[in-house]
Amino acid sequence: MSEVPEAAPKAWRGRFYEDLDIGDVYRSRLGRTISEVDNVWFTCLTMNTNQIHFNAPYAERTRFGQMLVDSTFTLALVTGLTVPDTSENAAANLEWTDIKLPAPVFAGDTIWAESEILSKRESRSNPGIGIVSMRCRGINQRREVVCEFRRSFMIYRRGAPEATDAFPGTDAEWTV
Repeated sequence: MSEVPEAAPKAWRGRFYEDLDIGDVYRSRLGRTISEVDNVWFTCLTMNTNQIHFNAPYAERTRFGQMLVDSTFTLALVTGLTVPDTSENAAANLEWTDIKLPAPVFAGDTIWAESEILSKRESRSNPGIGIVSMRCRGINQRREVVCEFRRSFMIYRRGAPEATDAFPGTDAEWTV
């Protein structure tokens, strides 16, 4: 019997410190297919001159037989895929540690993310913030783990002044 999904909230403002509990596991709602353009643009933007990321004839001569997706793109993508579930209300990232890349990523691969909350504590210097640590991993369409890491970030508490709804609103009546 399949699990019935919970109803989506009418308004979503992301999770706050109080919403995260040690042991919570989140799986990204969306997967993201990586294109060759994503890889080449990211490689060029970051000035990575390793030809395995942008020179097809060169990459074909390597053990992979094709261009590899830049590993820092993979790290950034997996981080981004975790944000809606965990750190949309973060004040700042504090660290990434224990980064592992156990399987290669190629253009055409689709990546999903899975996160687990490992620890949390209130900030000693700012009452409107908590500090959360989690582990994350990226999983491709072949069920292979392609990236794993730990990440810590500062996240606002629900009552923090920075956590107020940013929608500007309007007094104008609808015209359609």
